[in-house]
Amino acid sequence: MSIATLSTIRQGLSQYERSGLAIPGLVLVIMAMLILPLPALLLDVLFTFNLLVGLVVIMIAINTKKPLEFSVFPSVLLFATMMRLALNVASTRVVLVHGHEGHEAAGQVIAAFGEFVISGNYVVGVIIFVILTIVNFVVVTKGASRVSEVNARFTLDAMPGKQMAIDADLNAGVIDQDTARRRREELSQESDFFGSMDGASKFVSGDAIAGVLILLINLVGGLAIGLGQHGMPLGEVTRLYVLLTIGDGLVAQIPALFLSLATAIIVTRVTTAESMTEQAVSQFSNPSALFIAAGILGVLGLVPGMPHAVFLFLGAAAAGIGLWLVERSSRAKVASETTAPTTEAPKELDWDDVESVDLIGLEIGYGLIPLVNPETGGQLMTRVKGVRKKLSSELGFLVSPVRIRDVLSLEPDAYNIVLNGVVRARGTVKAGRELAINPGSVYGKLEGVATREPAFGLEAVWIDPTQRDIARTLGYTVVDAATAIATHMNKVLRDNASDLLSHDETQKLLDKLATRHPKLVEELVPGKLPLGVITRVLQSLLTEAVPIRDMRSIAEALLESAARTQDPDTLTTLVRPKLGRLIVQNLLENAETLQVMTLAPQMEQLLHTLLQQSGPGGQPVLEPGMADSLFGALRDSARQVEDSGVAAVLVVSPAIRPWLSQATRHRIPDLTVLSYSEIPDDQAVKVVFTVDAESKSPRAVA
Repeated sequence: MSIATLSTIRQGLSQYERSGLAIPGLVLVIMAMLILPLPALLLDVLFTFNLLVGLVVIMIAINTKKPLEFSVFPSVLLFATMMRLALNVASTRVVLVHGHEGHEAAGQVIAAFGEFVISGNYVVGVIIFVILTIVNFVVVTKGASRVSEVNARFTLDAMPGKQMAIDADLNAGVIDQDTARRRREELSQESDFFGSMDGASKFVSGDAIAGVLILLINLVGGLAIGLGQHGMPLGEVTRLYVLLTIGDGLVAQIPALFLSLATAIIVTRVTTAESMTEQAVSQFSNPSALFIAAGILGVLGLVPGMPHAVFLFLGAAAAGIGLWLVERSSRAKVASETTAPTTEAPKELDWDDVESVDLIGLEIGYGLIPLVNPETGGQLMTRVKGVRKKLSSELGFLVSPVRIRDVLSLEPDAYNIVLNGVVRARGTVKAGRELAINPGSVYGKLEGVATREPAFGLEAVWIDPTQRDIARTLGYTVVDAATAIATHMNKVLRDNASDLLSHDETQKLLDKLATRHPKLVEELVPGKLPLGVITRVLQSLLTEAVPIRDMRSIAEALLESAARTQDPDTLTTLVRPKLGRLIVQNLLENAETLQVMTLAPQMEQLLHTLLQQSGPGGQPVLEPGMADSLFGALRDSARQVEDSGVAAVLVVSPAIRPWLSQATRHRIPDLTVLSYSEIPDDQAVKVVFTVDAESKSPRAVA
């Protein structure tokens, strides 16, 4: 094996030892203390180290600003408790085996603690130890356990609301995906932390009980061994073993008290951006409270029989601190007023001061705010998120987030749907009520406020939620206010889908296509067509309600047509036949035969002639009476086709389809205009009407 290989292995082992052997090594040390006898000198080192751990932990707990900054605390508490109990076992072994040899048989630390506390009086030593145990177990540990339990319960109960609040901020555009992911992780960590603290606090309470039992075992066992095995006098045995037992208990109970206090500090903290010391200093700096307390102490100091010097001294000290705080506050106020003109001077404008408009926005009156707040049962955020998801799936690109904000200038129950900073639709809903929509045929009337459904203008009634079942029985479609707004937004976004697609979305669509068809995208952009032309083509397709999910077919059609033209309108006409099956499928629904309307031959020939006379890019000019007659006949025929339960489709020649589709888009919004080339060859077609402008009415075709 080469020297380089040996060096690599040595470096790997060294790194693993630094990172991965610390905790296993600690576990092995704890097991060794439980099983193997330890010398007195090693016990001194370990007891001192245990005291150091307790001090470090409580200092970290005091200076921690948020509980999650010390998220390893439950595990530290477990290992510290196990190490202390292992030390108790090791010291008990030494006390019982070598206790008859003298008060330093178990080490100098245990002897020093015992002699210092007992001070020649064994009863006082026992009482002091019992008091420390009571303080640790009954007061600190029990209180910390209760607070941990309540925190864990409240944290788990609040998780759904906090999750919905994060989703609401994300949908409103207040935060981005990375921030939302980080907040969710922090929320999960917080829940896990308080759940762990609820269990870890039981370690501390169990440790306190174990300390009392170990004290009794040491005391009884030591007396029995000293009297029975070594034949020592009763007084000597009592003095020696009580000293060792009390010293052993104290040297374990003091670090235990530190850890219990650290546990209580962690679970009782209120999460802020300040440490416990900073909070205490800022919140205790109250001159009024100090003056009142100083006055009370001064009055008590003047009462006969009271220790006048102590009371008057502390009262004067409190009053002095209060005066110092008042003076410091005055100096700070003067300094702020002096520097105010400098800080309030207007700064130079930059591009950050120019507010960009939101692509999609929803402005609501203050009366509709409960619809947005998840804590009050508001479902508007969920509904809007559902609209985004559905539209993104159907249209073929990711719809931008919707920013929802309240506007005081609006009526309380009003809302505006905003696209690119411009209000595109308005509506009014009533929070707390439900909208019963008349679909066309109902079997009775409802009591309520008559209105129009905001999305499609259908007759509707605002009713009380208790009337929901009655309304449905009568044939009404019942939705809540949030659903009514979401439905309206869905229609507005669908009708203006082309405004939602920009160069950035087009680039992302091409990047996604390149992961599966890299050669196709590489040859198309920018070699054949620039990104702007492709964006215009996609926008034109969306304007005519054609989804762009099949980007591969669109890209192939653009690649084939790019050599002939780069005009976006012409390219759109050449791309549509490639998407014929998708277009027709959306019109068929569950039917197999496509029912269509056609123009009378003479009318179609007339439009051809007018288009040729107008030249490329021109618009044909129809005589006003003929135009009214044509569009009126198309409107009547479309209405009759829709009344039969199918989509209204007009089929014309490819040359006149773009112009006729644009001309009827706003006059007859429910009419779809197709060319003959866009219908697949194997698609069954049935002509139900032939439209003639001269007859002013459609003619049915058998």
